[in-house]
Amino acid sequence: MPSFDTVCEANFVEVKNAVENTAKEIGTRFDFKGTSAAVELKDKEITLYGDADFQLQQVEDILRNKLTKRNVDVRFLDAQKPQKIGGDKLKQVVKVKNGIDSEQAKKIQRLIKDSKLKLQAAIQEDKVRVTGAKRDDLQAAMALIRKDIADLPLTFDNFRD
Repeated sequence: MPSFDTVCEANFVEVKNAVENTAKEIGTRFDFKGTSAAVELKDKEITLYGDADFQLQQVEDILRNKLTKRNVDVRFLDAQKPQKIGGDKLKQVVKVKNGIDSEQAKKIQRLIKDSKLKLQAAIQEDKVRVTGAKRDDLQAAMALIRKDIADLPLTFDNFRD
């Protein structure tokens, strides 16, 4: 029976490379000389450091630019509020989304049920598996999900025929 998985996973190799390139650019840029501007990656969380809010915003812009150049969708990033870490220094944690949360998974499942296609959608941990009898129905479901769920960078894996 044909099926596919709907997942939301960033390519962490490319994320790591983008963070390293951002750190390299921060080290070479003239406007960051002698400041505490930095970026580091620690298990699915990117931490940005800066002396001021403006500088933190610049570091985030550099990171987003590097991620875009490496074909990583910036919708994977979930930026938290900046925090003061002593003196005038700031820290901002940016979480990298991995997996579909249960609320979004239920939304995808409801979307497929309401579409009147002869398909079944099953939530499996952090992905949604869609199963059906016809390949054309599965492709129609992919198009429907892409159209209606625009706030998540979804990909379709494990297409079985």
